[in-house]
Amino acid sequence: MALRFGIEEEYFVVDPRSRQVVPRAGAVVARAAETLGDRASAELVCFLAEAKTSPCDDLDKLTEQIRAMRATMADAARAEDLMLVATGTPVLGDLLPAPITPGPRYADSLATYRALDDEQCICSCHVHVEMPDRARAVQVSNHLRPWLPTLLAMTANSPFWAGRDTGHACWRVMSWARWPVAGPPPMFESLAHYEDLIAALLGCGALMDLATVFWDVRPSSRLPTLEIRLADVALDAEGAALFAALVRALAQVALAKVEAGEPPPAPSQEMLRAAYWLAARDGLGGKGLDVRTGRPARFADLAAALLAHARPALDDAGDTALAETGLERLLAGGTGADRQRRAHRRRGLLRDVVDAAAVGPPLPPEIA
Repeated sequence: MALRFGIEEEYFVVDPRSRQVVPRAGAVVARAAETLGDRASAELVCFLAEAKTSPCDDLDKLTEQIRAMRATMADAARAEDLMLVATGTPVLGDLLPAPITPGPRYADSLATYRALDDEQCICSCHVHVEMPDRARAVQVSNHLRPWLPTLLAMTANSPFWAGRDTGHACWRVMSWARWPVAGPPPMFESLAHYEDLIAALLGCGALMDLATVFWDVRPSSRLPTLEIRLADVALDAEGAALFAALVRALAQVALAKVEAGEPPPAPSQEMLRAAYWLAARDGLGGKGLDVRTGRPARFADLAAALLAHARPALDDAGDTALAETGLERLLAGGTGADRQRRAHRRRGLLRDVVDAAAVGPPLPPEIA
């Protein structure tokens, strides 16, 4: 039986005339909450608004939810004379220091992490996959580690930062890597090993609380899920659905291996960090590293290997055709980062990048 899953997405709130990020997420979230309730929420930085789906077991239903929540969030922004943009990093705007959302928890975060919070202007996509228990969630995390760089390359959508091309396909992950507990998770011998490490990180102050465990795969502290949180927010709902389908399938295959007692591959953290950097720099079209073998490999070939690895679960869920079509679309048309750069090359204008990443219908002619 297919595991239940759900998705969280973050979007930038942008002035539709200047195309710069503006600190008005609170107004958008308040209006969207009239329809979405607590599935619309604010984030640490006032430039960001978040929306999430309900858990479901069917990819078609999840895709419908993603489209509907995006439409609701975009309508809420338009009602406030704003627009939402789905990029991993802000294309235009005065970013530093970032305006922090009011509240005691965010104040504590600023006191703890200081300038890291000041620059926390990134939008990601998180997929939650339901797990039988936390012990197996930790073991599934071990099995997912070799596939994380490839997923990162496939979902790269953050080449621009505050008016400049960074030269990377995914600059968000480079910014995120500075946090004390972030990036690819380590291998865990057991749930006790995981919990002992978290307790030590809490005790020394590297973690403020369980919500600041920012590894790219983590057992949720609130839900009976494993959270996979390494992707840039997708340019469109189809990209988000593809990521969710692949993540669930990988988790389903991993869970079967855990229950069969199969040991996971154990690439070193150094190998994973190098593969992450290659994925972030060049994206799906670049040369990467197969962390299972330690040998160079094209990320396009690694993506095909990922699809083959996940195929048993994709077949069981009826998601194989969508995954195959989605990968073909990525290989032919490029990732979000490639599409952003194509939009920029047409006229050399960053406002065109913002428009290409807009959530919802095109801007009215008097603004565009």
